[in-house]
Amino acid sequence: MTPARPVFFISDHTGITAEIIGKSLLSQFPDEAFAPVSLPFVDSLEKANFAAQQVRDTLKTSTIRPFVFSTLTDPGARAALDGCGGLVMDIYGHFLGMMVGEIGYPPEPLRGRFHGMEDPNSYRSRIDAVNFALAADDGLGLEKYERADLILVGVSRSGKTPTSLYMAMQYGLCVANYPLTPENFEQPGLPKILQPFRAKLRGLTLSPERLSQIRSERRPNSKYASLETCKQELKQAALLMRSEDIPVVDSSHRSVEEISAIIKHSLPGGLPRVL
Repeated sequence: MTPARPVFFISDHTGITAEIIGKSLLSQFPDEAFAPVSLPFVDSLEKANFAAQQVRDTLKTSTIRPFVFSTLTDPGARAALDGCGGLVMDIYGHFLGMMVGEIGYPPEPLRGRFHGMEDPNSYRSRIDAVNFALAADDGLGLEKYERADLILVGVSRSGKTPTSLYMAMQYGLCVANYPLTPENFEQPGLPKILQPFRAKLRGLTLSPERLSQIRSERRPNSKYASLETCKQELKQAALLMRSEDIPVVDSSHRSVEEISAIIKHSLPGGLPRVL
């Protein structure tokens, strides 16, 4: 078996940018094995030298050259990392060099500036949206639906809660979610509480096998998690959502980031809907 290639995500702030870009690139090589290590808050030359030494130490025990995804903003720290022996992909350095050639003067490095660019009002709106999502989770807070930007519907464990919270944190959207249960399928049409909010509804579905796997982690060997139950509930939910013309996203093989982006772009003012 081929050993996993060491991968370092090194940043002078949270490391989110390095991880997002790095993992997106690594995902293009599904047959390769990777062993990721995150090193955030490398915000001094001393810490940069220590990070470089960690990569060098890994080279002593690994037969494969490490990948290093870096978003260090200080030129001295970037230079220290360049001598680590790994394949350094200097994300900021590469693009800043191109931008300097176009703009005509050097940048003013400042750690965490990307995160500081945010409007304080936007930050507060995201916090409010997270609180909303928690208060309107899994059929709670029905009186809040008038305020909701979006209401996710789907069977239990179809990904409604993580999607609601992600959209709140990332986009500042107030997202409620409502579970479709076997009781809902006994009557034709939408549950009464949802009928006034038809335009806000978006559905989530997934394969029966994936749903059974997820439910089994919570309630192993239960009727709730059985493949037959999952097939039946998903079939009934699909019929309901189709009859009510509710746009549906299949979450079987999509990350919460992908699901959220697709749903966001289906909202008024978003990109043309392709679910």
